[in-house]
Amino acid sequence: MRDVAALARVSLKTVSRVVNRERGVSDDLRERVERAVERLDYTHNLTASNLRRSHGRTGVVGALVQDVSNSFSVGLLRSLEDAARERQCVVLTASIDEETDRERALVADLVARRVDGLILMPSTQDQSYLASEVRAGLPTVFVDRPPRGIEADSVLVDNRRGAKEAVSHLLGFGHTRVAVLVDLTTIPTAAARLRGYEAALKAEGLKPDPALVVTGLRTTEEAQHAVTSMMGMDDAPTAIFACRNILSIGAIRALRELGLSHEVALVGFDDFPLADLMTPSLTVIRQNVREIGRRAAELLFSRIEGDTSPPRRILSVPTLVVRGSGEIRPPGQRSR
Repeated sequence: MRDVAALARVSLKTVSRVVNRERGVSDDLRERVERAVERLDYTHNLTASNLRRSHGRTGVVGALVQDVSNSFSVGLLRSLEDAARERQCVVLTASIDEETDRERALVADLVARRVDGLILMPSTQDQSYLASEVRAGLPTVFVDRPPRGIEADSVLVDNRRGAKEAVSHLLGFGHTRVAVLVDLTTIPTAAARLRGYEAALKAEGLKPDPALVVTGLRTTEEAQHAVTSMMGMDDAPTAIFACRNILSIGAIRALRELGLSHEVALVGFDDFPLADLMTPSLTVIRQNVREIGRRAAELLFSRIEGDTSPPRRILSVPTLVVRGSGEIRPPGQRSR
């Protein structure tokens, strides 16, 4: 801490207030201290890491996901909670909301609380800011998205393969005008699903129509608006692939309002509660969320208990669940 104070040209008290995220420090002083902390690789090594070196445990693990209200995150967290309870541990969780600054702040908060381990679904493009904590012994497991700039365990989904299977399914029913609804393409999972869409078209000798590729969709309302707009085109799509469950919901709402629920085929990536009760029931690419959560928990607790083997990468393969919405044929082929 003295080195940080000297480099930042501030008092020890100021460094302490910044590290402990107390109020009353000017933006200028806070930035100077944070730069010094980063430069000296200080990042809480004098607190949480010292506790870990002495083999002390708090009985608390942290889990940061993108949205705790999303059904994928709910299933993941439940599996983690079940595993934690078996070991008399509790889980602290929070939503990152695709905000990089929020991710780093939440990670810092959990480290300051001396969690025994961390499950992370990152929004940052580079997680090397965690390198000092991992070196100091913080068990960290990435889920849904791979680690970048750091070596760590991960439990991932073969998103490209799942998306390709979804679109190939639609093409197999005679569709050639297949639209795709995608989240931010800076998100690794979204980018992989878009690549799967493109691969399925290429395999059938088709090229993506830019008018049918809508990216950057963050909400149900945005997806609903996108589908409504596309269905107003002269050469509207006859099928839609939604790359996320909330985008599927937006597509369902749009098609229902337009009276096209039984006219336009729809396949969604990731299941959600009541999807099978839609009219027609929604065909989906289902991720085995409980299994993903269980495997991530196993990795995390094995590290906490002393496993020092090289980082592991587990890849889960999603499955196509046929229910009806993805089996609607394009106009002119429905008598087959």
